Amino acid sequence: MGEGSAMVPLSGRRSDLRSGRYSASFASVGASLRSLTFDGRDLILPFGQKGIRPYFRGAVLAPWPNRVVDGRYGFAGTEQVLAITEPERNHALHGLVVWNDWQLVDSSAGTLQLRTEVVPQKGYPFRVALSVTYRLTDEGLSTRIRAENTGPSPAPFGVASHPYLLGDGGGRVDEWTLSLPANSYLEVTEERLIPTDLLPVPEAFDFRTPRRIGSTYLDHAFTSLDYDDGGSVTVSVVGPGGRGAGMTFDRTCPWVQVHTADQPDESISRRGMAIEAMTCPPDAFNSGTDLIIIEPGECFETGWTIHSV
Repeated sequence: MGEGSAMVPLSGRRSDLRSGRYSASFASVGASLRSLTFDGRDLILPFGQKGIRPYFRGAVLAPWPNRVVDGRYGFAGTEQVLAITEPERNHALHGLVVWNDWQLVDSSAGTLQLRTEVVPQKGYPFRVALSVTYRLTDEGLSTRIRAENTGPSPAPFGVASHPYLLGDGGGRVDEWTLSLPANSYLEVTEERLIPTDLLPVPEAFDFRTPRRIGSTYLDHAFTSLDYDDGGSVTVSVVGPGGRGAGMTFDRTCPWVQVHTADQPDESISRRGMAIEAMTCPPDAFNSGTDLIIIEPGECFETGWTIHSV
């Protein structure tokens, strides 16, 4: 390494924000939220700075969240074929920027802004400039995503992030209470999680009245959300001690993916609840459901806030 150069951690360059009782830390790879605490209590499942980020923990997912089935879709009369990034199910998973090393734009006064670009490539021949602005206040951590189509043709687009929220005291999701004000869910096939039907929420998945999660397995997208009069909705988990974390978002995210984080390794299984506010459902590039089309020179913005409950 040259004189004056510094070793970059595998998770990317670190940035930190503090405001009142909140503290947050970020990694530049994936513009990932690395940790978020309230009075020293973890609100999300954190990860270390030195290693590679585990899975998609805390990353920004764009230009699509979730899956494109078989990595194939048609757009503007042309079939596109994406690289398969979920080989065990043969899908293209969570977009194209989760392993980008996002560039720092600003870090000051409780604000962190990072940017990257989706460049035209096989399967996604569009150019989209992305920026994420994190702001930490006494109300929690707000995330604002801005996507600008800097290419010559309309671009299909969707976005989300992938935090794992925590009830107080850690432990497993089984002991936590989930509040999920959703009236419909997207049924998927068991092995490959391919969307099939949009159905009313069954009793097993009905958390409109908050209740204990128990042994319930969730890895589903929910919609028909009960927004309040201000146009916001909150999905939250609360531990046995009565504290936890919530994600609040508006109508630009009409979907939320909820996953109990079941893993074959018992030591890490069901240790956090993935709550992902999404602009579109899984496989929207094929279904067209709530798919955003950004015209050349146009922008799209969305966001959410993670906070203590």
